[in-house]
Amino acid sequence: MIILENDKLKVQISEHGAELISAWNKEAELEYIWYGDPMYWGRHAPNLFPIVGRLQGDQYELAGQTYYMNQHGFARNMVFLIVSEQDDAVRLRLEDSESTRRIYPFAFIFDVIFTLNGSSLKVEYEVKNPASHDSLFFSVGGHPAFNLPLDGGKFSDYYLSVTPEKVYDRIRLVGPYSNPNVPTPFSSNIPLRLRQEDYHDDAIILKLDRQKTTFLLARLANQHGMEMTIDNAQFVGVWTPAGKDAPFIAVEPWWGIADTVDATGNFKEKFGVNVLAAGDTFNGSYSMNFF
Repeated sequence: MIILENDKLKVQISEHGAELISAWNKEAELEYIWYGDPMYWGRHAPNLFPIVGRLQGDQYELAGQTYYMNQHGFARNMVFLIVSEQDDAVRLRLEDSESTRRIYPFAFIFDVIFTLNGSSLKVEYEVKNPASHDSLFFSVGGHPAFNLPLDGGKFSDYYLSVTPEKVYDRIRLVGPYSNPNVPTPFSSNIPLRLRQEDYHDDAIILKLDRQKTTFLLARLANQHGMEMTIDNAQFVGVWTPAGKDAPFIAVEPWWGIADTVDATGNFKEKFGVNVLAAGDTFNGSYSMNFF
């Protein structure tokens, strides 16, 4: 287990999946990251790569071949190497291998960088294409979940406010697949009150269009909470498992999304996929302030 610590926070990160396991606020004496109780959902904050969401039939086609991959990709289930580590920062890396190329025939270097700054934790995704000629097609995302209630009250006492305040496109899910052709308006002028029954159709997904966006998770009293700033993501998903009354909410920055209801299966035509030329680097990031 990797530990990053300063006078405000103590953070624990597992090399398995480069997953954030704990964010303990010393002053508030609060744990913010979901405990991972398998009765509800046995993860904490997995990193999603090289897909976000589900493929049609859990498969895709590339260069005339069919490949199979489970929801959210394989990175969350693999061990990352520590590239560099300091008291307040760590860089972890996953590279392509024989086993990854059997289900994802691309060369890649995927780094996850965690940096502490006061009561904030920054998470950066750096994807490099080491190939000499071929482009890299991929999606990437975060899936951090937060304990609710955090410091008293109940789940429905909490809200999520979104800045900038405007009308966003909400992308509905049909089963596990996205339906971006029929978006519905979502106004952030009024904070989203968190209600378990709103997630019977899975996540609430908003299209961010790579605009810097901030999400404040708190009670009306606003004594303690979490503020996430997403720098350049395409989408955000807000999720808790339906029908379980799970005591957590996930706020998920995504650079990619589940296959559409009318997906062709051609990976290069996948909605929301990122394309990285040979030798190029992709950067995406978000920060969480725990107060």
